[in-house]
Amino acid sequence: MKILGIIPARGGSKGIPGKNIKILGKKPLIAYTYDSVKNSKLLYTTILSSEDPKIISVAKGIGLEVPFIRPEELAIDKTPTLDVILHAIEFYKKQNINFDAVCILQPTTPFRETGLIDTAIKKFQKGNYDSLITVRKVPEEFNPHWVFEQKNGSLQISTGEKNIIPRRQELPTAYFRDGAIYLSRTAILLKERSLYGENIGFIDNSDSPYVNLDSMQDWNKAEGILKQID
Repeated sequence: MKILGIIPARGGSKGIPGKNIKILGKKPLIAYTYDSVKNSKLLYTTILSSEDPKIISVAKGIGLEVPFIRPEELAIDKTPTLDVILHAIEFYKKQNINFDAVCILQPTTPFRETGLIDTAIKKFQKGNYDSLITVRKVPEEFNPHWVFEQKNGSLQISTGEKNIIPRRQELPTAYFRDGAIYLSRTAILLKERSLYGENIGFIDNSDSPYVNLDSMQDWNKAEGILKQID
């Protein structure tokens, strides 16, 4: 399977200014994701998608391939990830280079276990999934069967059930996306304009260090994790 890895890293971060190239520990943030890429044997090639000259310069400096400059209109706060992926696919399609799948690797989730990318790709291939994502278990108190939504001034269980599950032992396991890996078949991306499709595989990442960098509080947490894993 021919898989294109994409590291999306636009400029203009507000919560953590310059976060994609901000030094975490002893190296720029994007270097953590690129280190994971270098440990993969199953990605055909991996590129950076960015509109920012500073990010592009740093990326090239660490050896990351940057085959194009992302258009400014695809680098705003509201730009869907799907549009960024389709732009990359179209870039290669014009060169008669096609990929079976795309692997999105967000630099804002920097801590990936060694071998995680290839483990995910192998499961993705074996299970013949439309997509595969890394996830973590939702804490019991936030399980959707115990979460309420407001409707007409009163509360109802978010799942639509009439009766709440009384015991935590009866709760089904729920997961949330952790952002470390998104694998999607190109056919699903192009035909359905979806990152997921109907058949979604997953890797449970609950036991590994985790942070999703959006605020300085998250950044401080990342620095704390580094001290623990170094």
